[in-house]
Amino acid sequence: MNTSPTVRFETREQIAIITLNRPDKRNAINLEMRQALIAAWERFENDAALRVAILTGAGERSFSAGRDLSENTDLSQKTFLPILGDNVQASKPVIAAVNGAALGGGWFFTQMCDLVVAADHAVFGMPESKVGRAPAWAVWLQGVIPQKLVLELLLTGNPIGAQRAAEIGFVNHVVPAAQLMDKAMELARAIVATAPLSAAACKEMVYAAAEMGRGAALRTAFHILEPLYRSEDAREGALAFREKRAPRWSGR
Repeated sequence: MNTSPTVRFETREQIAIITLNRPDKRNAINLEMRQALIAAWERFENDAALRVAILTGAGERSFSAGRDLSENTDLSQKTFLPILGDNVQASKPVIAAVNGAALGGGWFFTQMCDLVVAADHAVFGMPESKVGRAPAWAVWLQGVIPQKLVLELLLTGNPIGAQRAAEIGFVNHVVPAAQLMDKAMELARAIVATAPLSAAACKEMVYAAAEMGRGAALRTAFHILEPLYRSEDAREGALAFREKRAPRWSGR
């Protein structure tokens, strides 16, 4: 095992297990975790002996609560998150083992993965509108789940459970929490048993088809949302979160 304070990296057989390791902060993503994740993904991509990665969270409460709003950073939404297939190379299969709440950027992390296994108590949500923000990456969800549901999740900020996520096609398997890693490892071993070039080609082929409209949609979303992230309400939302009070919206 090779460990940083915020991201654990271990290998079993030909499988990398990457664990978001801030359980006391619900595995929220801060700058230190961002850098550690980039290093972990680069290590996985560059190690020819590793065929599959499993991404999970420490503890039983949260996979990840998304960006840590208690930490001030000048990095924009576009550059803050390590995005597999975008600012981080990811030619090999990745499985999300969702051990709890996947919220905001935490849900995005599961969406970046090729397969998703969820504990039966896991939830998925986009609460950004409750802190004066909005997730550009939500545009990718329209290729996976119905548009009306995407809008409901965005506009209300309310989450959905693992079983519902499976019913709409986002989650591959829902299992009891105690069986989560066993199921993820089962899938990983099945992939390891396939030809490496075939696995890489299948992944590239599927995403290339989606990219015909996917990339333009994300670029447009970033353009639309950039002023939002510089707004007074965005600052107020983060400040209210840190001060543990209700935000006072100004509409500016």
